[in-house]
Amino acid sequence: MKRSNRYSPEARARAFRMVLEHERGYDSQWSAIGSIASKIGCSSETLRKWVRKTEVNTGRQHVRRTW
Repeated sequence: MKRSNRYSPEARARAFRMVLEHERGYDSQWSAIGSIASKIGCSSETLRKWVRKTEVNTGRQHVRRTW
């Protein structure tokens, strides 16, 4: 069964930028993610995954491997 992409790549990129721009105003990145996720209508975990994936893809964070 095919998953529907409810959010466009542009919306995901915008959400990532919002987290980066606003995380300094929160106690943690997770707090910023929770606040922004509720505003854009997705779950905190979904936005966290988008942030982590974008960080890895842009070189802002290295892939964590557990071997």
